Amino acid sequence: MATDSWALAVDEQEAAAESVSAVVKTSANAEKTDEEEKEDRAAQSLLNKLIRSNLVDNTNQVEVLQRDPNSPLYSVKSFEELRLKPQLLQGVYAMGFNRPSKIQENALPLMLAEPPQNLIAQSQSGTGKTAAFVLAMLSQVEPTNKYPQCLCLSPTYELALQTGKVIEQMGKFYPALKLAYAVRGNKLERGQKISEQIVIGTPGTVLDWCSKLKFIDPKKIKVFVLDEADVMIATQGHQDQSIRIQRMLPRNCQMLLFSATFEDSVWKFAQKVVPDPNVIKLKREEETLDTIKQYYVLCSSRDEKFQALCNLYGAITIAQAMIFCHTRKTASWLAAELSKEGHQVALLSGEMMVEQRAAVIERFREGKEKVLVTTNVCARGIDVEQVSVVINFDLPVDKDGNPDNETYLHRIGRTGRFGKRGLAVNMVDSKHSMNILNRIQEHFNKKIERLDTDDLDEIEKIAN
Repeated sequence: MATDSWALAVDEQEAAAESVSAVVKTSANAEKTDEEEKEDRAAQSLLNKLIRSNLVDNTNQVEVLQRDPNSPLYSVKSFEELRLKPQLLQGVYAMGFNRPSKIQENALPLMLAEPPQNLIAQSQSGTGKTAAFVLAMLSQVEPTNKYPQCLCLSPTYELALQTGKVIEQMGKFYPALKLAYAVRGNKLERGQKISEQIVIGTPGTVLDWCSKLKFIDPKKIKVFVLDEADVMIATQGHQDQSIRIQRMLPRNCQMLLFSATFEDSVWKFAQKVVPDPNVIKLKREEETLDTIKQYYVLCSSRDEKFQALCNLYGAITIAQAMIFCHTRKTASWLAAELSKEGHQVALLSGEMMVEQRAAVIERFREGKEKVLVTTNVCARGIDVEQVSVVINFDLPVDKDGNPDNETYLHRIGRTGRFGKRGLAVNMVDSKHSMNILNRIQEHFNKKIERLDTDDLDEIEKIAN
């Protein structure tokens, strides 16, 4: 697998502008909020890709809804069963995949079927979905044809590069296959045709390459992949551009769409761009908090919350703890105060670049710091086996001040993982936050007990 030098000699600053261009263009607050939400989701998705060294051991059941319910349902337990080209099988094993993940077991037979089938799949980061659709693309390419045959859309430049890395790794024993990046800043001569068989890029640039600049003949595309659809459609422009690209493709082009979530807006979008799809969903586990003991501590001020935290930390043998704050300002203050007390503290917040965040998480995972203080940026998808306590220094609320139950679940779900028992402690400092806590209890139908952090015997009791 090779990538032409011009494809990687991209002006990064120009290219990164792809992901924030809409912010500059829009002045309306509502649109900016959408764009910021997309950036948050895109950053979270990129972070998960950077910190995952192996596949998540997913316990969710996979539900397959076939386009033709009468055809037999195939799943595979080994890559050999897929009858892949030898050089691709070699690439799969070189990447460390010994057997297909749950999503791959069901998705790959559908994607590699003859004739190829369309697919909408829900799959979070770390489940092997990128490798699955990359394998589908590489399997369909005819290397002797020197023109684009597979097209993959990513919401941002950085996410496109991550997928590109997987394509390069998996295709490294297939030197005839070439990859091009259709991202802002990758300038080609007008009238030039692309000889690379796989193009990965962001919607605006790909649309320009297909229509205005005619670098790509969309009628020759065999596989069209939309990755991170939930991040993609947080930007209205990306949604429209993706639909316009899809309408240029031949009727028999295979359409594959992947999304971490299946909200209504994602469904509507998916059904517009993927005709007659098979659907693979991860059945949502019951929101169970059975392995996590939950408590709350009454405090009258921020300083009292800090004192309660110190009492708690002093009395429990904690492997590692994550502490969630509502604002960057509180998180910075708390990290500084804990450091003064002699704790090894890492701080994670939204203004850090994604690569910096990944480095902080790696240090925490290695045990170089025992306490991770963070805002919501870190609530989702970060699995550190040693985390035994999660503390909500501030309870999670949405922009209207109502309880954010999903974020609460994600936050305290950082503990009690891998079959171990966990501990979650909530700091309550006002009538309003007590009301929030009561509503969280009602939502999960789970009592949260009061804890007196001045009573060392009580703290030791909950720790055992």
